[in-house]
Amino acid sequence: MQSTVTPTHCPYCALQCGMNLTPAPDGTVEVSERADFPVNRGALCGKGRTAAAVLAPGVRLTSPLVRDQGGTLVPASWDEALDRIAANLDRTRAAYGPDALGVFGGGGLTNEKAYTLGKFARVVLGTSQIDYNGRFCMSSAAAAGIKAFGLDRGLPFPLEDIPKSGCVILVGSNLAETMPPSLRFFTELRENGGRLIVIDPRRTKTAEQADLHLAPRPGTDLALALGLLHLVIAEGRVDEEYVRERTAGWEDARAAAMAHWPEYVERITGVSVPQLRETVGLFCEPESAMVLTARGPEQQSKGTDTVGAWINLCLATGRAGRPLSGYGCLTGQGNGQGGREHGQKADQLPGYRKLDDPAARAHVAEVWGVDPDSLPGPGRSAYELLDALGTDIRSLLLMASNPVVSAPRAAHIEKRIRSLDFLAVCDVVLSETAALADVVLPVTQWAEETGTTTNLEGRVLLRRRAVTPPDGIRSDLEVLHELAARLGVEKGFPTDPEEVFEELRRASAGGAADYSGITYRRLVEENGVFWPCPAVVEAADTGQDALPAGEAPAVHPGTPRLFLDRFATPDGRARFVPVSHRAIAEEPDDEYPVLLTTGRVVAQYQSGAQTRRVAELNAAAPGPFVELHPRLAARLGAAEGDPVAVVSRRGRAVAPARITDAIRPDTVFMPFHWPGEGRANTLTNPALDPTSRMPEFKACAVRLETVQT
Repeated sequence: MQSTVTPTHCPYCALQCGMNLTPAPDGTVEVSERADFPVNRGALCGKGRTAAAVLAPGVRLTSPLVRDQGGTLVPASWDEALDRIAANLDRTRAAYGPDALGVFGGGGLTNEKAYTLGKFARVVLGTSQIDYNGRFCMSSAAAAGIKAFGLDRGLPFPLEDIPKSGCVILVGSNLAETMPPSLRFFTELRENGGRLIVIDPRRTKTAEQADLHLAPRPGTDLALALGLLHLVIAEGRVDEEYVRERTAGWEDARAAAMAHWPEYVERITGVSVPQLRETVGLFCEPESAMVLTARGPEQQSKGTDTVGAWINLCLATGRAGRPLSGYGCLTGQGNGQGGREHGQKADQLPGYRKLDDPAARAHVAEVWGVDPDSLPGPGRSAYELLDALGTDIRSLLLMASNPVVSAPRAAHIEKRIRSLDFLAVCDVVLSETAALADVVLPVTQWAEETGTTTNLEGRVLLRRRAVTPPDGIRSDLEVLHELAARLGVEKGFPTDPEEVFEELRRASAGGAADYSGITYRRLVEENGVFWPCPAVVEAADTGQDALPAGEAPAVHPGTPRLFLDRFATPDGRARFVPVSHRAIAEEPDDEYPVLLTTGRVVAQYQSGAQTRRVAELNAAAPGPFVELHPRLAARLGAAEGDPVAVVSRRGRAVAPARITDAIRPDTVFMPFHWPGEGRANTLTNPALDPTSRMPEFKACAVRLETVQT
């Protein structure tokens, strides 16, 4: 084992905090602060500090597992496991066609793995049926950003710009718990005289830091944004010159907003008219301001329109494409940004190219050395893919995801997974989904491999290998290489991550997410590079009339701040998109009179597959709970800690009551990190946004019942 200090990045959220790893003689790994990385400046949350605990042999998988004739997962050799996967995939394809094969990826995969997985699905398997769990993260924000700006990058500016802005509206994010090191940017914002407005149905730890907290009814963020825009118009706060010179479509968006007068919005949202007016004043008075959204407004069946309404507010007030201003999305998963840029999403090819674009297909096919016509078209989105398991899709290869816990209507998805003819899972631990597989492959994790990720700012980073993986562990790239060879494709699937990245650079060149000017060496020397970053800068981009004779084009510096000169649309103008309020897919009624919303807690991450194996984190957050208002608890007859059943049209979950006046009386909250009886996603609604195909995790109708003990 190496004994040197290796600078790298956290395996969890999209901050991708910098950290140092030092192997110890006893086989453990020490995590220490790394002050040189600007996103966290040395600060780490509990998950980051304890990340090395999952490297321990007793925690993680160390041998392939195959299901024997008695139905038990037993250790097997790599050749046996890989042969079984290849034979079953080949058998399914021969019997039912390539689209009977499904591939499901994850937002935690490195760019190299995500790129290779998409290539494997389309070149080796020939299937269109590939998507990933990042669809459940920020797909609505991505869709809205593309409509408005012509480009989706979570934040169009670095986090370091936030403290310098005049006002930030934070919509549906509890970043004090989901990405704690980022809270310092908002603390500094207030210390500098800027204002923070938090919009959340709960008075979270983040909301407690705000100058103003608005607590709308879950699922009404769209109406709230429209009501604010109505007031901006009525109070004469529209930046008319900006709208005229840098946007298009204002009149239709204006007319839609004017139909949402303040009293109407108050009735829908529960946010008072004085609070609406105060918000507009705080947002419009300073020279600069930002709107940042997270899963709250995005995980709705109208999430794209909701984010679009917040973007319209930014555009109408001239707060996009200007210094220290703009709309941004706080990406959740570690590589949620890069994971969807390079081909594991159902409708995309590397470089954020569209799969149905003939020019994009031709470019990528040339890099891959295949006929463009051989590439399948767009496939199903994540939930639709999972819902088709066992029927249209008969065999599934799954990497770095745990849909048994994380998918909406999770009990139904578990049944669909169980109905598959064949399931193969690559993971670090035996997750609840891996436990259902026919073959489980143990793969390397973040400290045991090198690869790139792209954080919430669009900053491409290099995670560096710090320790040698245990015997019996292989990387996902090695898995895909071996499976490709067994399925008749001997070349094109290298196992060296830098070699993969070099191919990714060529495949992304000229695309919206252009990485062609980024190299591993630059990532080390520059502490990350922001995309887009073309391979070279032409003379016109350097301000010169022409390059001097014999002089090579300049290296592109990367793009920390987008849209300052023009938006990524054909005419350079941002687009207003007219939107109107509509109800959530499932409103409360007499049978299900309460709203459920879901989210995270500080000590656990996503489905908890890894964090639930860390003793310190489990001590801080040992299990699920139901957060409810004292008035609702009194009507139910529930006391603190009593088991409470939450029932929706999709199922029933039971967890202890946590009684607090920090939540609306008409709403209950459950964290979604746990399986079993307290699985929150048993309850959630898979109603899909028509554009992003995002399920409505954040609002559904439920009833509460007491549980006899």
